[in-house]
Amino acid sequence: MAEEYKEEQSNDTIFQDAVDALRRGDKPRARELLTLLLKTNQNNPTYWIWLSAAVEGSKERVYCLQTALKLDPENGTAKRGLILLGALAPDDTIQPFPMNRPRAWEEKLLLANEKPKERGLKVIARSPLVRLIGVVLIGAGLISVLVFGFVLPNQTRVVPTQTNTPGPSPTFTATPTVFGATAEPTRVFIGPTPLWMLLPATYTPTALYVTTPRAPESIDQYRLAKRAYEDGDWDSFISNMELILRYEPEAADVYFLIGEAYRFKGENANALAAYKDAKNIDPNFAAPYLGEARVRLLADPGYNAEKLLNEAIVLDPNYGEAYLERARYQILRKKAEAAIVDLNRAAALMPNSADVYLAYASAYLALGERESALEAAEKAYSLDITAVPVYAMLGELYLESGKYQRAVEALEVYVVYQQEDALAIARLGQAYYEIGEYESAVTALNRATTINRTGLRRFYLYRGLANLELDNIDDAVDDLETAVDADSTYESNLALLRGYYGQEKYGSAYLQVEALDSLAETDEETALALYWRGLIQEKREEPKDAIKAWKELLEMDEDMVTPEMRKEAQAHYLKLVPPTATATIWSPTPRPRTSATPTRTPGAPTTTRTPTRTPTRTPTP
Repeated sequence: MAEEYKEEQSNDTIFQDAVDALRRGDKPRARELLTLLLKTNQNNPTYWIWLSAAVEGSKERVYCLQTALKLDPENGTAKRGLILLGALAPDDTIQPFPMNRPRAWEEKLLLANEKPKERGLKVIARSPLVRLIGVVLIGAGLISVLVFGFVLPNQTRVVPTQTNTPGPSPTFTATPTVFGATAEPTRVFIGPTPLWMLLPATYTPTALYVTTPRAPESIDQYRLAKRAYEDGDWDSFISNMELILRYEPEAADVYFLIGEAYRFKGENANALAAYKDAKNIDPNFAAPYLGEARVRLLADPGYNAEKLLNEAIVLDPNYGEAYLERARYQILRKKAEAAIVDLNRAAALMPNSADVYLAYASAYLALGERESALEAAEKAYSLDITAVPVYAMLGELYLESGKYQRAVEALEVYVVYQQEDALAIARLGQAYYEIGEYESAVTALNRATTINRTGLRRFYLYRGLANLELDNIDDAVDDLETAVDADSTYESNLALLRGYYGQEKYGSAYLQVEALDSLAETDEETALALYWRGLIQEKREEPKDAIKAWKELLEMDEDMVTPEMRKEAQAHYLKLVPPTATATIWSPTPRPRTSATPTRTPGAPTTTRTPTRTPTRTPTP
């Protein structure tokens, strides 16, 4: 209890220092302190709200406020901030920010008789006599200062002790190679850095692998290099590290770190040259082997990097990042079982790494174990809510499991920071469609297909369905024809049928009905095909076939046809076969349910949604 109390008191002090820094305009200091607080408690909405005032960009402010609102859905401050930033629709129930003092222009507009009468010292100070006395006293005071300042001996000055408010912990961590320990690399995190300082790679910069005691002449330069690394200023980092080489020309770790900076910059040739220099100085140094493997895989995903990754692990059996990278490599080569073995080792060495659990999610997804994949992705999210790739994985898994609203929330965050990821944007469009936001679905899918015109053909189904709901029939048919060509499924053919029916192209619609007969796998799908056959054949003036379709539909088991569909089928049948004075109305009696429970339940025929609500795997281009 005592330790918890001390920690709480410390956090309060740091928080107050952060607020003070913001009030005096020192945003970097405030951001540093608030980041430190969030490392200890990422679920405090107050910290996120104040961090939104400390970051520079509007995207970062929106992210901070959205996180605060997610943690506290009734937080009025977060709502007001999001409304002002245009990220939340205006809401009359949300009160504006209170004005605690009158504004200057209101003060000027007040009439003389409306202004509050001044009292006390202000009135006295305006008296000429009082002003004269004040001038005399000030003059006497100045004379006293001059006299006593020179006459009296100098007093010893007391310099106030400067209090250093704790900042973020050092990010250069010890490593097994240098010290024989099992220290865990920590993620570089200055503010929500991973959200706006993204690299075109599957990983983000982590803390440096090595910490070697530096020569006395290098200490200041190394300190500057560390700061540049934390800020993501790779050019400055490289310059400072190259200056260190003047005093430490045989330092293999310096060459490796220079190579890492070039890797983060995307300058692969320079990175490889630096890694080579490091290996020439110390062939038993594990880090440059991993660095080279990463660079070569970035340049060529098909590169055989197994030898380099194995070498890094042999040289340093406690190198967690090497196990993680080898697991990623194995997942891409469909060796998910072997990847999980490496991930188990990486998790033991880096127990709080979000990257490890994100890789677990990819491995389980490759094995078809979606529940385990989702559990791992949510664990990664809990460890680091600022890791952007986690949102992409969560969005994919939520979409596949039918949790469409959660998929929207995750993917909306991801695409803010990865605006060229066409597949993620297409998945967001699908998720919008599933929750009934059809205009948003069309907008997202338009954006995705603009980025990638040929690789997302299967997602045209969802844009076509959304356009059907919006009565954009011609646009819908164009998309649905593409979707059927890409993947001729029951859902895509039924959707195209509806499009042709809306265009009054009944002959084309009839061809789709014929296709549905061969694609139907359940009684419910057969019932839907019969329903549309009846409608289309009536329009084609083929009453005999229409009567047959309606009759077969009415004779189906009770739970194969919805009440609305049965009622409409009865009305169409009676219209085509009216009662006469000498004939009784044929009233088919539906068969009781005898077969096994179907896998698909159709909606009412009057609804326009045709895809089933059972989740299907998102098509991969």
